[in-house]
Amino acid sequence: MRQCKVYVNGTETGILREETGQLFTFTYREGYTGRPVCLSMPVREEPYSSDHLFPFFFNMLSEGANRFMQARMLHIDENDDFGILLATAQTDTIGAVTIKPIE
Repeated sequence: MRQCKVYVNGTETGILREETGQLFTFTYREGYTGRPVCLSMPVREEPYSSDHLFPFFFNMLSEGANRFMQARMLHIDENDDFGILLATAQTDTIGAVTIKPIE
């Protein structure tokens, strides 16, 4: 299982997990009442789950030649969406959301 903390404007918002290659979950931090990560995932206590990386997080990834170059430079499989997200969404993202891996 791989996981990371999700931040909105620098505030810890929740945890994104890759439970298996086919199950992803996002859970807001207990007691969190701030802005949601995105409109399709309003703040709630119950975790969100999906059989693929949530569209909001997938859309934070590069495409095409940029994605290929990132994967190659970072030694990550080009098809490893979660791995690329962990490696590239820690700083300088478009928008308020950043990702920090949990070691």
